[in-house]
Amino acid sequence: MATNVIMPALEMAQETGKVVHWLKRPGDAVQKGEPLVEIETDKVTVEIEAPASGVLRDVSAHEGDVVPVGQTIALILAPGEVGVAVAPATVLPAASTAAAPSGGAVKASPLARRIAEQHGVDLGRVKTASGRIEKADVLAYVEGQKASSSSGNGGAVRLAPASPKARRLATERGVDLGAVRGSGPGGAVLAMDVPTARPAVAAPSTPREAAAGVGTVWRIMAERMTTSWTTAPHFYLVREVNVSRLVAWLARARKQTGAHITYTDLLVKLVAAAISQHPRVNASWRDGAIVQNSDINIGLAVAIDDGLVVPVVHRADTLGLAQLAARREDIVSRAQAGKLRPADIQGGGFTISNLGMYGVDAFNAIVNPPQAAILAVGRIADRVVALDGRPAVQPTMVLTLSCDHRALDGARGAQFLGALAELVEEPLALLI
Repeated sequence: MATNVIMPALEMAQETGKVVHWLKRPGDAVQKGEPLVEIETDKVTVEIEAPASGVLRDVSAHEGDVVPVGQTIALILAPGEVGVAVAPATVLPAASTAAAPSGGAVKASPLARRIAEQHGVDLGRVKTASGRIEKADVLAYVEGQKASSSSGNGGAVRLAPASPKARRLATERGVDLGAVRGSGPGGAVLAMDVPTARPAVAAPSTPREAAAGVGTVWRIMAERMTTSWTTAPHFYLVREVNVSRLVAWLARARKQTGAHITYTDLLVKLVAAAISQHPRVNASWRDGAIVQNSDINIGLAVAIDDGLVVPVVHRADTLGLAQLAARREDIVSRAQAGKLRPADIQGGGFTISNLGMYGVDAFNAIVNPPQAAILAVGRIADRVVALDGRPAVQPTMVLTLSCDHRALDGARGAQFLGALAELVEEPLALLI
């Protein structure tokens, strides 16, 4: 019996996937579990494995095609089997990856719905770049209707696609979004595109050289981070910790295990322990509710040429240091080589972003949606601190916890960061 090869849903909000490269050709024999095709999502390029053994036939989606999730893109037949012809896959424009969800209820914030009711606006007619309608989108639609009425044009108002923050900035600066060339998906205007002053004369449109070098992963990463920054109310908690014992622990761990253990591995171990004590940090904000994650899965922010990816260390609380080091080496090396598997990027509940190796003292990271928090880690440096009432030079590190206030409040965030700081300063507390 023929087995369908479908465009998989690798993430909760994913609606489409892009076929990057077929690793097998029609007529090739394939084995179940063998890498079959490379698919690009809004986060990363992953290899999809063959769902069955047999012969690859009827490939209906070609390299570069953007296909809706759940659609059949090929068949795997048993040797000698004749399959039913597959209809050509529905190929969407690349910009459709950021389109509003098809069908179902309109996604909108409670405030946007309330304003829409007050002004008698049908939310189904409001188009946005992110697919979720915010207050600024409704207000812009209302203003557009007023302008249309005053000009005597009774036709439907079509808004220029733009992020909520871009609409707000355009209103404040008196900029017509219709005259702004957007860098977001489908030409959507992002906050960075809105000029500081009203443009005097529209210059002839010329392709921006930088845009040609921006891939889908980078472009969608920019859109996701913009959405997080403009919709998630961020707050930050900062703690400087003494890492004298952490440094000593690293040396002992390397000697005892023989593995190439790094500070990131130690931090994953300690963060997992702190999350066990304060599980509320291991949550997500989804559809207006807080969803608690059952497993402690920690994502590691990894920079690649195409953008930023976050492979996941699953069930980090159950792994020893040598296992954590091996897992970290595996997923980071495959992320940099573009060989991540679907499971590698799924299920993350908390993220660590470490820029200490670049000499950064401290920074504020943007929450990785729909997670509740992300930990930013700075470099280890000798600093003057108070020790037994006297100044002393000690190695310290700055930890910054960025939180989404919708899912996590200041008190719970502070309790988690305090527990983590205690573990960093005294790692032996893990044995208690």
